[in-house]
Amino acid sequence: MMRSMNTQTLPSASASRPPGPTGLGFDRLRAMSRDYLGTLGALHARHGDIVRQRFMHLVDYSFLHPEHVRDVLVASHDKLIRWERGTEVFASAHGHSVLVAEGAAWKRQRQMLQPAFSPRRVEGFVPRMVQASQDSLAGWAGASEIDFEAAMTQTTMAVIMQTLFSRTDATQGRAIAAAVHDLSIEGMKEFYWPVSAPLWAPWKARKRRALALLDQYIESQIRERLASPQTHQDLLGLMLEARDPEDQGLSARGLRDECMTTFLAGHETTAAALTWWGWCMAAHPEEQARIADEVLSLLADRAPTAADLPLMPRLARSFKETLRLFPPAAGLLSRRTTEPLRVGGYELPPGSMVRLTPALTHRDPRWFEDPEAFRPERFDASSGHPEIPRGAWLPFGAGPRVCLGSHFALTEMGVIAAQILQRYELRPLAHRPPPRPRLDVTLRPDQPLRLGLRRRGS
Repeated sequence: MMRSMNTQTLPSASASRPPGPTGLGFDRLRAMSRDYLGTLGALHARHGDIVRQRFMHLVDYSFLHPEHVRDVLVASHDKLIRWERGTEVFASAHGHSVLVAEGAAWKRQRQMLQPAFSPRRVEGFVPRMVQASQDSLAGWAGASEIDFEAAMTQTTMAVIMQTLFSRTDATQGRAIAAAVHDLSIEGMKEFYWPVSAPLWAPWKARKRRALALLDQYIESQIRERLASPQTHQDLLGLMLEARDPEDQGLSARGLRDECMTTFLAGHETTAAALTWWGWCMAAHPEEQARIADEVLSLLADRAPTAADLPLMPRLARSFKETLRLFPPAAGLLSRRTTEPLRVGGYELPPGSMVRLTPALTHRDPRWFEDPEAFRPERFDASSGHPEIPRGAWLPFGAGPRVCLGSHFALTEMGVIAAQILQRYELRPLAHRPPPRPRLDVTLRPDQPLRLGLRRRGS
């Protein structure tokens, strides 16, 4: 369960060890597998900003305070690597992409891919985003209510297919989106086991089918592109052109891995964010009306351009507040120390697990007044709201490994959301309860999110 944090920094349990529960953690591990955010939230509410616990042989430190977040992700990033178990689970789908790589391999891949996600390049993708989302929104015609989560999943799938491979296919997109969803569910289950069963295991059939479908699609797109004399200014085309300092490009396997990560991360997280944004709009009609007025005053009935997006600050603030309340990567920032590390006045030995949970830091009343409320104006510097400390808002992470596609995601959200508000007013349905968050790999509603639609001007 997601709830606000009433946490204060508490005295340490001893001179050298932060406070925390005792025991080997089997009960807590079971509780986390059922309710990750609720379990960690309760531990921090009881013990304070830093919680130390054991999971069998593994010593785990969970940090909540923005200063500690910055220490881990920024100041001490070179003393940590990604948690190996999480990396193993992701690698089963992502291979050795930039999401999974460490050290020199990560630096090489990040430098090679960075130009493809630069603001200038992303601006060039806006017409593709517009066309793909217009095609998806055309399917809403005549509807008085809609499965908004499914609609955002299909729309973001159309956008990533168009920006990555220069093509869209609604039928194929639905099948691929279902495969991505299956991978998310199966991946979350694996995090709580020390090892993964081989993919051929009978109970892995769901994951096996999903991976086979995604691999077949991505590899067919790469083969077709390599056999074509044409050049394309899409993400795959830019990956094919990418070179490292030794003028080496990505290998065939490297292309597959980076395409898979772009495909999965560029679709799943943005779909989740837009789903929650739709709920926030429906649940706060006055705020929705103000944002729609901003959009319509600027655009009327024309399509948005890249130049329009900075001119809709209310819309941008609504994204920031949605990402505060419902960050797609709500609790999966896990690292392991490779050398002694001092955080929050405590010495962490090499091999320690380090855990950050954006969803909890985002709902701490010390940094966000009335943290359960949807208040986009808290991100307006002129509104009189207290300044948000660095490290208190981190939906894309922070430091050198901050999300490579953050600008792409916010641009895509702006393009899609503006076109929704041009056409429709979103409303909650009286007979349906508010959605409850459920953490798979991304934070999604626990039940399909259906919203009412009212055509503007009708």
